[in-house]
Amino acid sequence: MKEIDLNCDMGEGFGAWKMGRDAELMDFVSSVNVACGFHAGDPSVIRRTVKTAIEKGVAVGAHPGYPDLQGFGRRAMAISPEEVYDMVLYQVAALQGICLSLGGRLHHVKPHGALYNQAAADEKLSEAIARAVLDLDEKLILYGLSGSQLTSRAESVGLRSASEVFADRTYQPDGSLTSRKQPDALISSTDLAVEQVIGMVRNQKVKTLPGPEINLKAETICIHGDGENALDFARTIKRKLEENGIRIRAIF
Repeated sequence: MKEIDLNCDMGEGFGAWKMGRDAELMDFVSSVNVACGFHAGDPSVIRRTVKTAIEKGVAVGAHPGYPDLQGFGRRAMAISPEEVYDMVLYQVAALQGICLSLGGRLHHVKPHGALYNQAAADEKLSEAIARAVLDLDEKLILYGLSGSQLTSRAESVGLRSASEVFADRTYQPDGSLTSRKQPDALISSTDLAVEQVIGMVRNQKVKTLPGPEINLKAETICIHGDGENALDFARTIKRKLEENGIRIRAIF
């Protein structure tokens, strides 16, 4: 049976934030990316999110981002590779410590927002991220945009990578995601999201915004937990994948 990992970004609240939808989403995904406090989340939220994921048997990943709470980590920053190394090491180490304290283990690392997008096209930033993860724990898996510098740099330093595709984002001909500044960057229709996901998993192809299809490698699919239709997306995508003979399972 064909298998695919279904991941979701979580733990992006603060203070009196309640688990709510995040806990429900965990019933439909196989791995989660937990905010590390720089772009969102605080120590209590992070611990509760990790605890719930461990209890539900969902693989836990660190979701390090730029120090940009006001911009939710989605604003590009001019930061050197050395600073990126330090930021990633700091955030991932914190998540790993929380996992260990709760009797679990950290499974993967997925950069967030602008850090993810900048590193996807920047060899030096990608290598800084990969080396920070490798230096902390060589068993961790680095999630990166399919066909990007993140996955290639991870492999070049001896770190395992996972090629990520997106259920709720549109693509450009070069394999990059359509900028969120564009009105058609997000897919709001569950039917369209399901169609895109099935095509990526079964055929390793995706239709770009201008129209032509491009090849990609799909090992893990992202659903954004802050999306308006995230719960419906996750529930429906899981059901449709299983109806097509595709099992949802974390990468091991």
